[in-house]
Amino acid sequence: MSEISAQMAEISTRKRIWGWWFFDWASQPYNTLMLTFIFGPYFAKVASARFIEAGMAEQAAKAEAQALWGYGLTVTGITIAVLAPILGAIADSSGRRMPWIRLFSVAYVVGAWGTWWTAPEDFSAIRALVFFGIGFIGMEFATIFTNALLPTLGPRRELGRISGSGWAFGYLGGVIALAIMLLLFQAGEGGRTMAGIPPLFGLDPATGADSRAVGPFTAIWYAVFMIPFFLWVRDGETTRVTGAGVGRALSDLVATIRGLPRHPSLLAYLGSSMFYRDALNGMYTFGGIYAAGVLNWSIMQIGIFGITAALSGALFTWIGGYADRAFGPKPVIVANCLVLIGTAILIVNLTPGSVFGVTLAEGSSLPDQLFYVAGILIGAAGGALQSASRNMLTRQGNPERMTEAFGLYALSGKATTFVAPALIAVATDVSGSQRLGVTPLIVLFSIGLALLYWVKAEGDHG
Repeated sequence: MSEISAQMAEISTRKRIWGWWFFDWASQPYNTLMLTFIFGPYFAKVASARFIEAGMAEQAAKAEAQALWGYGLTVTGITIAVLAPILGAIADSSGRRMPWIRLFSVAYVVGAWGTWWTAPEDFSAIRALVFFGIGFIGMEFATIFTNALLPTLGPRRELGRISGSGWAFGYLGGVIALAIMLLLFQAGEGGRTMAGIPPLFGLDPATGADSRAVGPFTAIWYAVFMIPFFLWVRDGETTRVTGAGVGRALSDLVATIRGLPRHPSLLAYLGSSMFYRDALNGMYTFGGIYAAGVLNWSIMQIGIFGITAALSGALFTWIGGYADRAFGPKPVIVANCLVLIGTAILIVNLTPGSVFGVTLAEGSSLPDQLFYVAGILIGAAGGALQSASRNMLTRQGNPERMTEAFGLYALSGKATTFVAPALIAVATDVSGSQRLGVTPLIVLFSIGLALLYWVKAEGDHG
């Protein structure tokens, strides 16, 4: 028995699944804390304050900060789109995924930690976006190689449940991480945390330290909770190809891309997911910034909103995994796209004083309440959608080239992921309105839903 076979024999299937789930738990805070609910809004507040100091009107400054965040994510998205399929092909040709996961885990930790150096007094938007981008790229690439291990974790009929439970576990990790931030570190308007105490370690809200601490916290969280993953997850022996190099990998990738027209279901799915995942990422990316700029929420309010959305996500993603096992991933994807289209329409029609153009009594809390409803729907439908989507790819992709397939999946997602922030940035710039700036999301969801018509539920590689 080879060394890998011996290692695999010593690690039970249950441990391997739990180890794989721990990646979702460890990595989720980058989405929950960094991208959406803490660092993203912090960046927007500090950047807009700088623009106001330079003489820009308040609303224009907020719109400019949102646009700058969008342009930063555009650059990050292009980087991921270009490199993802190449790295996936190299991993499949060499049979090794774990070294890549280790490498990009380092990028995750370094990038997240680096966002600590974004204090308002010497704030540099470029430095903030560079560190954030390094961590975000690390998370995305580590996810590609980790997702490619999904088909090795159980029989095909169980993959939807395994994927859904893992995604729900990740949401739960995000909830707990966010709760810890709000209870112990993030100060509210009175300078105290949700627990009624000053931020730990003497973090001074006047310097943004209570918010900037999210970077080191996210880095430490990841480093600690990836331990079970690295202890219990191994590369599979059957994927190893000795002597394979970059040239072989690129040749295989070119052959795969050329062969896509012979697999119209896979091609349609890559196109469909390209649009609806991009729209969903736009919701995640700009949700907190939208709440801060349009509804004038504090970071503390946004954090509570995030906990509500993530709890909803954990519950309904777990339920979605069982729905996936019962009905297959395609119906789950269709249903959740419809929910998210409706949610996007709701968000665009919310202002502090009106709902769908109907003026409300002064001080009405209805817009805030409806935005909480939107958060619950985004958490529920977004988590179930992403879980079903990665299981759907296991049915569409070539079983022998699964990391490459997830690389193409990342390419398809990032091919327009930089377009969504760019469209939002341009729409915001042109309209001068954060609210109208997010209207492109409705179109992107609709295109993704329409393309699902040509996707076969079981793929066309069988």
